[in-house]
Amino acid sequence: MVGGMFLPTQKVLDFPITALRFADQIQTILKWAIARESKTVCVANVHMLMEAHWNSEFASVLKSADIVTPDGMPLVWMMRQMGARYQDRVAGMDIFLALCQQAQVQNISVFCVGSQNEILSRMRKKLEQEFPRLKIAAMEPLPFRPLTETEDQALINKINSSGAGVVLVSLGCPKQENWMAQHKGKVQAVMIGLGGVFPVYAGIQKRAPRIVRDLGLEWFYRWVQEPRRLWRRYATTIPPFMWLATKQLLLSSRLRGVFLNGTGD
Repeated sequence: MVGGMFLPTQKVLDFPITALRFADQIQTILKWAIARESKTVCVANVHMLMEAHWNSEFASVLKSADIVTPDGMPLVWMMRQMGARYQDRVAGMDIFLALCQQAQVQNISVFCVGSQNEILSRMRKKLEQEFPRLKIAAMEPLPFRPLTETEDQALINKINSSGAGVVLVSLGCPKQENWMAQHKGKVQAVMIGLGGVFPVYAGIQKRAPRIVRDLGLEWFYRWVQEPRRLWRRYATTIPPFMWLATKQLLLSSRLRGVFLNGTGD
């Protein structure tokens, strides 16, 4: 909720995606960050929705998030078809850059969790050049193994005592979303899952050109860069998503027809 009101959502494959323009979603996150509210923000694409569709526990994580942004263009197109006519894309990299810009102006410090030392050090160097007034509370890589209870509590204490209003989490989907859900109410900051953003911002991977992103072909651009890692993910998630999305749109169109005609005939 914001100001006592629930954020508007539009369901895509039965998952509530936050139906606010990009600037409004950023402003909502900033309000929470200033107040240091414990919130979770999931940045959703086709892969994430299909993971949730197949896994009921992960579905609960997604449905309990405070914001689920439409990162993938297929989600944006679906939302527009379903009634959110002016919905724009709220992508991870754009969220990251907008928050860094606004955080340095509004004196909000940022804490990075996850990824690797090399990526984090490159990120820090670039952030210091592009956002010289940005307060970086800390950058903490995490081991591949689960943290012990003592280690986890030490991390929570470090985040909370740092005064950070935003925690950027890079553990990959669905690990980072599960981590945020487990730490909601414990970490006093807005937690945002930005897995793929860290290596791109660090310059290790390239971001697709804007025209490719607008055409909804960023997945293909990424696949060309990492074919071995991504081919299986795309082969198993894109076709079933297209099938389920088409079913949803057809059902929605049929229901609209029934409503307008007052009859199913």
